[in-house]
This record gives sequence, C-alpha cells and structure tokens, in this order.
Amino acid sequence: MMSRTSPPFPVSSAPLAPPSSSASPASGGSGPVCSSTCPPARPVPPFPPLRVGRAGGRLRRAVRRRRRVASAGLAVVAAALAVGGTEARASRAAPSPAPVVKPAPAAVRMVSAPVRIADAGTVRLLRPGDRVDVVAAERAGAPRVVAAGARVAEVPAVDAGVGDGGALVVLSVPRDTARALVGAGAVARLAVTVC
Repeated sequence: MMSRTSPPFPVSSAPLAPPSSSASPASGGSGPVCSSTCPPARPVPPFPPLRVGRAGGRLRRAVRRRRRVASAGLAVVAAALAVGGTEARASRAAPSPAPVVKPAPAAVRMVSAPVRIADAGTVRLLRPGDRVDVVAAERAGAPRVVAAGARVAEVPAVDAGVGDGGALVVLSVPRDTARALVGAGAVARLAVTVC
C-alpha cells in the first residue's frame, strides 16, 4: 500500500539532457535543432493579399441592382394598372349608344284581285284562307312565279257555260302584285300551286 506522501507516478531520477546547440545539417548550422517530434521547417509559399472590402462592395452592388430591377417591375405594373383603370372609367363614363329603333314597316294595302286560272278543276280544290303561288306559263319562255303566298279570299261558283275557259279565284294581294297578275293573265295561262 502506498503512503500518502509518495507521488502518484514514479519519477525518474536521471537528469534531463539540455537541448543541443549544435546546428542541423539541413539548416546550414544557423538554427536550433528540433526534436524528433517536430516536422521539418518549410518555407511559406507566396499568396496574394486578401481584400475583404471588395467582396462586401460587390454584395452591396448586387443588392442595389436587385432593388432597381424590383422597382422597375413595380413601376411597369403600376402603369399598366393605371392605364386599365383609366380605360375602365372612360368606358363607364361614356354613354351607351342609343338602341337603333327600326321604323315599323309601312302597312301594305291589300286588294282583292280576281284571277282566271286555266284549270277549273284545280280551282274547285281551293277554299278561302288557303295560300297559293300563281305561276304564269308562257309559250316562249320558262314558267315564272307572279304571286307567292297569295291568300285565297273567295272561290266563286264555276260557270257551267264557260266550258274550257278555266275558273275565277279572288286573291288578296298587294296592289303591285295585283297589277302583275292582270298583266300576266293577258299574255299567259295562269296556274296555282297550294302552299
């Protein structure tokens, strides 16, 4: 068992050797000799000096550029909104065009036109209120429609003594159409088709 006054580790009684003052052969005899645990001395390579101030200025310039770009973008958006708002206000303030009122069509005066149809049998099929097209069949040319959609106003009784002279039918047509029917009946045979 160890005594309280004894050191915890054994201490060697051999004196320590002072560092040798002899010169190292690598250093040319001008410097002290390092122990075996020190790495050999190496020269420091040259390097450019560090300029810390320039990096900070570059960062500040980049921040300023971004701020200018953001400000320009906001100005463009604000201008577009202002133009759009002005156009919207102008469109709201402008009075809407008055609706175009078309004049009522002039009342067409209808007249009763007696028309002799060549085929008496066709006339017997007609009744008042029917709609017919009157076709003029000329010998020299193609048939043409003289009156379209004319309303039958009256169908007189067929005269038995007329023979093959056709039959009369009274049509309700405009005045101009009535004149065209009279002219066509004088030069052509008239026929009707039921609409």
